[in-house]
This record gives sequence, structure tokens and C-alpha cells, in this order.
Amino acid sequence: MMRSPRIRVALDAMGSDHCPASEVGGALLAHRELPDVDVILVGPPDQIRKEARRQGVLTEPPFRIVPAEEWVTMEDKPSEALKRKPRSSMAVALELVRDGKADAFVSAGNTGAVMGFSLRILGRLKGIKRPAIAAVLPSLQGPTLLLDVGANTDPKPRYLVEFAVMGEIFARVILGKDRPRVAFLSIGEEDAKGNERLKEAKPLLERIEHIRFIGNVEGNDILHGRADVVVTDGFTGNAILKFGESVIQVLSTMVKNQVKRDPLALLGALLLRGALRRVKRSMDYEEYGGAPLLGVNGTVIIAHGRSTPRAIKNAIRTASRLAAGRVEEKILEELRTMNTRSAGQEGSS
Repeated sequence: MMRSPRIRVALDAMGSDHCPASEVGGALLAHRELPDVDVILVGPPDQIRKEARRQGVLTEPPFRIVPAEEWVTMEDKPSEALKRKPRSSMAVALELVRDGKADAFVSAGNTGAVMGFSLRILGRLKGIKRPAIAAVLPSLQGPTLLLDVGANTDPKPRYLVEFAVMGEIFARVILGKDRPRVAFLSIGEEDAKGNERLKEAKPLLERIEHIRFIGNVEGNDILHGRADVVVTDGFTGNAILKFGESVIQVLSTMVKNQVKRDPLALLGALLLRGALRRVKRSMDYEEYGGAPLLGVNGTVIIAHGRSTPRAIKNAIRTASRLAAGRVEEKILEELRTMNTRSAGQEGSS
């Protein structure tokens, strides 16, 4: 039996708020827990090796190091970073993917800069006008994909259709959804509800026969799992994502405060401790590690700036799964099929 090829993940060592500690720690966890993944840390070698020693690695670290002596900070404007830091750790890591020396890229750095460098170095997939950032959210029916969550604040109707196509493929290939339900996020289920952008996008998406488009859903439908893929603009999606990240933290604090006031509540909390821990884990962004940037010519994962080593490790895991699943190739195949169908329909009309 042939063994699957190892997946090489290029990791921006200087992206997170706690770099390079989180990145080195995440790479070490990946080395222990992801046996089919090779991590390439890109950044200042001296700082990376120093941090590895601080974390108990007495010999050469069990990951490859590619030098990059400058990096993009959270305070850098993306446009300025593109001009002034062309050899940043972010850029060098993406070049490894472009040149076939790595299969995927992960960064917990400046989101705008990751997008800018990804578009410059990797380019867009043919047929995609705008990439989208996708986030996996928990729901009562299993994971739900929300996109866009920050790349396009004011997309055209056609771009929303592209997001839907990419999200549907991701849900099938990565989330294992059979004929995923795709919906637009609106302020009501009725067709008349929503802005003009949604009203123009709806008939465009309805023409794509193989997509199971169910119309509009509302914000309260997301966690109930009424749709498998929820499409919206990046402004709205980012606001929902940030709100969702805070929910479990706030609920945990509220439960702890109530438990301290009531001895019987403390007993109940002890009995429910395992269930509460599982619920918290299912809603924890660290479990998913990061959000894929769909629509660029390569596998790109954007992790949270506050990522811990565990979150970085899970981002590496997500990146390796996307690369192994050849999601970009499947999006391209789907777009070619769509274009062929459209050409055939126009020719017969």
C-alpha cells in the first residue's frame, strides 16, 4: 500500500501577537501530532532557534528554517508593507508555495497584508474576481461555513455568487457535506428582504443547477444549522465572526460567576463539567486554527493574531487538509464546468 505524500506547510514565524513563541510552539506540536506534515518556519533564524531552546529543544529544531530578516507588524498598512517589505517572512513563505517548495501557507499576521501578498505572489484563480475569507462556525447541525469574513466589505453581486461556488466546494471536500445547502445572509427569509446586491445575486446563483441554493437565512439561523454555507459581505461576516468568538468566553464567565454564588450550582457544574468542556471546545476558534483564503492560486490559512501554540498547530492541520484535498483545483474544475454550461445555454438560446 502506497503511503500518502507528506504535506509541506510554510509558516510565517513572525505573524502572531506572541511571535515567534506561538509559531515555534505550534510547529513543535505539529511535529508530535501531525506525522504526515513537514513544517517550514520562515523568519529570523537566530530568534527562531533561541525560542526553540527556550521551549526545551536542546538540539536542532525538528523543522526546517528559511531565513527572512524582516516581517510585517499588525500596525503596518498593507499597501505600505507590500512596497517596503518585499522580503518579509510573509512574502518569502508565500514564494515557497508559488515555487512548489511548500504545499500551503499559514500566518497569524496582518490580514490585509496576507491578502495583498497572496494576490501579488500567488495570484487569483482563473475565473475568480475576488478571493474570500471563509470561517467554520459550530451549529446544531454540524459545522457551518461563513464567507466572506473580512476580505471584501462591499462586493458586487457576481462576487457573492463566486463566494457561494467556492464555499459549496469547500463544504463538500473539507467538511464532508453531501449536497450542502447554500444561502445568502439577509434580514428576512422572503425574497423581497435584503439589499439590492442580494436581489441581483439571487437569480445568478439560481442558474447554477448543481448548487443547492435555499434562498435567504437570518442571523439566528446560522448556529441552528439551517444552511451549510452562508454567504455575505466581508463587513457583516467579520462582525458576526468577532461576536461569535466572544460568546463562549462571556458565557463561561457568567457561569463561573453564578457557580461562585451558589453551592448547589457548584455541584451541578461539577456533574456537567465534561459536557461543558466539550461545548466550549466546539465553539473555540482555536479548534479550527484559522480561516482559508479561497480564490487564490494556492492554499492560504489566516490564523488569529492572538493564536496560541495549539491554535497554530490546528491552523497547520487545516492547511494540510486543504492542500491534500486539492481544493483550489476543484474550484477551478467547477468554474470550467460552469462556464461550459453557460456557453452551451447561450448557444442554444
